[in-house]
Amino acid sequence: MAFADYANYDGLGLADLVKSGETTPTELVEAAIERIERHNPTLNAVVHKAYDEARAVAAGPLPEGPFKGVPFLIKDLGAQVKGWPRTSGSMFAQVAADVDDSELVRRYRKSGVVLVGKTNTPEFGIPGVTNSRRLGACSNPWDPSRISGGSSGGAASATAAGLVPLAHASDGLGSIRIPAACCGLVGLKTTRDRNPNGGEDYDRAIGFSVDHVVSRTVRDSAAMLDATGYPEPASPYAHPAKAGPYIDEVGKPAGKLRIFWSSETANGKAISEEVRSKLEETAATLAALGHEVIEKGLGVDYRSLYRAQSLVSASNFAAGMRRWIEKIGHEPAEGEIEGLARRGFMAGQRITGEQAMWGWQQLRLLNRQILENFESQDVFLSPVLGTTPPKHEFLDTLTDDLRAFDKAQAQTFPFTPPFNFTGQPSMSLPLHQSRDGLPIAMMFTSRYGDEATLFRLAGQMEKELPWKDRRPAIWN
Repeated sequence: MAFADYANYDGLGLADLVKSGETTPTELVEAAIERIERHNPTLNAVVHKAYDEARAVAAGPLPEGPFKGVPFLIKDLGAQVKGWPRTSGSMFAQVAADVDDSELVRRYRKSGVVLVGKTNTPEFGIPGVTNSRRLGACSNPWDPSRISGGSSGGAASATAAGLVPLAHASDGLGSIRIPAACCGLVGLKTTRDRNPNGGEDYDRAIGFSVDHVVSRTVRDSAAMLDATGYPEPASPYAHPAKAGPYIDEVGKPAGKLRIFWSSETANGKAISEEVRSKLEETAATLAALGHEVIEKGLGVDYRSLYRAQSLVSASNFAAGMRRWIEKIGHEPAEGEIEGLARRGFMAGQRITGEQAMWGWQQLRLLNRQILENFESQDVFLSPVLGTTPPKHEFLDTLTDDLRAFDKAQAQTFPFTPPFNFTGQPSMSLPLHQSRDGLPIAMMFTSRYGDEATLFRLAGQMEKELPWKDRRPAIWN
């Protein structure tokens, strides 16, 4: 079949075409390659191309998974793909070729996807924007002068432009939800330990980071989590309980939920009027659907929360860097790591064990305060971003003025981190558009382990405020 409408299908839709014989995995891979070659010079979303391998895999046989034959991309951070390089967006921490697949990549393969390449990420996934000396800046298909978010910006840019229907992403302080919001996608940060971390997960020691996907539909997110989110052998942490398949939840009635919402920010500064207006519109829509909706914040001391987090994160990063140094054989020289990474490494080295553990203790106490809200409420609603996706120059990861960068990040990304600390599932949905036609996303967070409620609510919102017919400037 002529496949000009390749990008009009989500992942499950493409797999259905393969199952019915209307297309083949080989045709899908060629469609993805053609679009990558056409759009990537503008987007810089795909940073490693494995076309020959993808063609060979697509020729079969493939597992009979829910995404059989669907082209797929892996983020160039953390996840290991046998024989592929791994750069972590860094001049320093590079692996020429991983010796084996990580557990999550093995599960992706079992789902039937065909790995076509790797996506752009900033150095060590640190900032909320995808740019580095090693891999360059990644652009937003809605407007290439704007950021695609980070640190899964390459995955989001590629998915939003229709290069692939969904792609691997990870989230440590917002790195799935922020790029999903910037690029008009569905982005779920799963419950901690829902997906496997793998046997080399020392960098996940503090538990903030999770892996999943960005996608254009809710059902693709649900189906992929069903395919990958089951207990991991030898994991030291309990796998979160799950009642049944998430794909079944998408079409179920959401019921009457108790939803609290807020636009409060950690620094007390107001978000943009346009984003606040869309938040209020979302709350009104939820109320009209029969949910109990009240304006109420998290009630936490943000200053103390982020002080504690900075101690924990910096000490963890310094410990991780020490492992890289032992592996590579020397300290990072001038120019081998960027300003954000060097600052974090140096700060972590100065933190004492007592300070690091105080941070852990304080996070535990404050996480309890956040979680207490969910004893009486089902879902918390906020925006994902405090503004519309900004221009590249507003968030320059390579600047020497790191304080100015911090200030710009705080203005743009004020909402996502607390739920990495608590481990709760949190989902970005592209419910609105700005006056300039840019995505404006809302974030829904539920109780620990309760992705099911989010999928039911997301399915309801996908019907009530549909986004499937919106198309970015760079598309298909």
